[in-house]
Amino acid sequence: MTTSTVLIVPGLRDQVAGHWQTLLAERLPNARTVPPMGRENLDCYRRVAAIEQAVADIGGPVLLVAHSGGCIMLAHWALATAHAARIKGALLACPPDFERPMPEGYPTLSAIHASGWLPVPRQRLPFPSLVATSQNDPLGELPRVIELAQAWGSDTVDLGEVGHLNPASGYGPWPMATQLIERLEAGRLSSSAESTSYH
Repeated sequence: MTTSTVLIVPGLRDQVAGHWQTLLAERLPNARTVPPMGRENLDCYRRVAAIEQAVADIGGPVLLVAHSGGCIMLAHWALATAHAARIKGALLACPPDFERPMPEGYPTLSAIHASGWLPVPRQRLPFPSLVATSQNDPLGELPRVIELAQAWGSDTVDLGEVGHLNPASGYGPWPMATQLIERLEAGRLSSSAESTSYH
């Protein structure tokens, strides 16, 4: 069990029933979630401000758990936050490639650009981080995601073929999330985690 407060940062679709982040928030006694912004609200700056406020409201160390667009939010937030020193680590699961067109049903490249997401930050994150990658994520090709992780200074863990690691890809509970959170809490990050399986 972690001693840090776990702050869950959902993607652009906010909290989704049956999503591993939602289930994790229900299960962990020390978890909080960034308040929903509304799926129609793509404003990157407002979402970054919501993360800053959520972290400011927490006393003590914080461990961040982001998925999808939440990973990109964290990268933007990390550039200007006043609270980087309190961040114990960040788990970044399946960051999307916002710099290339996404599948139908997701925001267009022009909408992403107009809402302040581009360029995607590639500065090294000011806290330990671990990017969980998928070999067949429809929102981001693996080489592009690995390149992003390297730019952030993140360790990586290969989950295999898990799609976008969401209910639409057939995944609800994600037991490994707890293991990776505990690894971040203990400061145990190394490239030897690269071949860890989904379960």
